[in-house]
Amino acid sequence: MHEADADIATLEFEVALKELEQIVDHLEKGDVKLEESIVLYARGEKLKKRCDDLLKSAESRIEKISLGPDGQVKGAGPLDPA
Repeated sequence: MHEADADIATLEFEVALKELEQIVDHLEKGDVKLEESIVLYARGEKLKKRCDDLLKSAESRIEKISLGPDGQVKGAGPLDPA
């Protein structure tokens, strides 16, 4: 794994998302040379994947709380059962 890829693999969601937003903003301005744009785009793709992976992980840990007819907690199960 490339050193830059290793740092992405350890980023928290908020940090990865902020950097991804900065890359998108930078690329949208169009003031970047072609080679730098390619490097930024590739990093952005890796940051997007990191954010997606972290979101999927968080979703799998969230449970849906079910209530009984009396309004009391009846149990919990997967948020989105497959």
